[in-house]
Amino acid sequence: MKMSKPRFSKDTSKYFGDAANLASTSRRLTRSSLAQFAYAKPSATNDNDAANVDIEDIGGRPTKKRRWGSSSVPVSLVKTEVVENDLVTAASPPRKTARKPRKPARTMKDATTGEAKTEPPSDWEVMYDGVKRMRAPGGPAYGAAVDTMGCERLADRQASPKDQRFHTLVSLMLSSQTKDTVNAVVMRRLQTEMPAHKPGAPVGLNLDNMLAVDPKLLNEMIWAVGFHNNKTKYLKQAAEILRDKWNGDIPDTIEGLTSLPGVGPKMAYLCMSVAWNRTEGIGVDVHVHRITNLWGWNKTKNPEETRLALQSWLPHDRWREINHMLVGFGQTVCLPVGRKCGECDLGLDGLCKAAERKKVLEGRKIKQEVVVSRDDGTVTKKEDVKHEVKVKEEVVNEDVPEDGSTGRV
Repeated sequence: MKMSKPRFSKDTSKYFGDAANLASTSRRLTRSSLAQFAYAKPSATNDNDAANVDIEDIGGRPTKKRRWGSSSVPVSLVKTEVVENDLVTAASPPRKTARKPRKPARTMKDATTGEAKTEPPSDWEVMYDGVKRMRAPGGPAYGAAVDTMGCERLADRQASPKDQRFHTLVSLMLSSQTKDTVNAVVMRRLQTEMPAHKPGAPVGLNLDNMLAVDPKLLNEMIWAVGFHNNKTKYLKQAAEILRDKWNGDIPDTIEGLTSLPGVGPKMAYLCMSVAWNRTEGIGVDVHVHRITNLWGWNKTKNPEETRLALQSWLPHDRWREINHMLVGFGQTVCLPVGRKCGECDLGLDGLCKAAERKKVLEGRKIKQEVVVSRDDGTVTKKEDVKHEVKVKEEVVNEDVPEDGSTGRV
């Protein structure tokens, strides 16, 4: 049986001829070397310019069998994007600009004196001021629970200064592992319902009533806070220490405050700032510890290490406000679970290294769709602003006389 002669086109013959010529000078085919064969505009002088040569005509071998009528250029080799309604092609994605590395706080020795000095983290002032703006009225972190129900705000302002200091200490002891909202409710109950220690004495929260109250009743009054059983014992023991060692008042030193049961460094430094108006250290809770480590300011394992790290470089005039500022920031934007990176200026501006990229991109897209159009900070959509400007122009045009005169003499 005579087999039919295979049909070879002229192009196929040319293909094998070129392959033989290219065999002597082997060349590695990369994406960049094939870029010149992407769909480009033909030359003005020669329609058969090399820019229009099929990839198969240079000796390359397709990875998959090409269907008739389909493009001979692999889709993965050409990236197409539209810029201002013009079709632009690129063989490879543009390189990303190198981001400036963010350095945490570091201790260095002075070359002349040999003394150790801690250098602050890079960009810390920009980040600090950014959070401060977000915590201001109108910002995304304004109106946190700590702003109205924080421990420093729960003392009864109608009570004596000594009782107010006692209220601050009690609120701090109850706040551990407890939300500010719950702590505020419990404190209010103690201030209004704690029985008087003797007939005729005032009802409410003071040292004498705390000493006289039955532990079981006290436990029932504070049952909503975390670890209320332990806190009941701590409150009763602390009341006895205040009576016997501190003349019925709270200690005015960090050592004295931390000697009380259930009082740690965070509570002690906050109590000194609020009750005695003396800032001797930074009150670092879980929010301050978590957020500063997310930012890369420090690499610490617990709040006490974070306190020492921050105090080594943070200016003293910021020690008192940083706790309140970051606690509110952690309650509203930088949450422990479900951080709102798309609403955070630090994430949108590329200052937070821990920001979730997907949320940041969505936040930037939303931010482009709105504009602050008034002095009072009212946020209005761009479409509404355009409409408002158009209406104003029409009103102005109606006021101008038909002859074009301004009416001025």
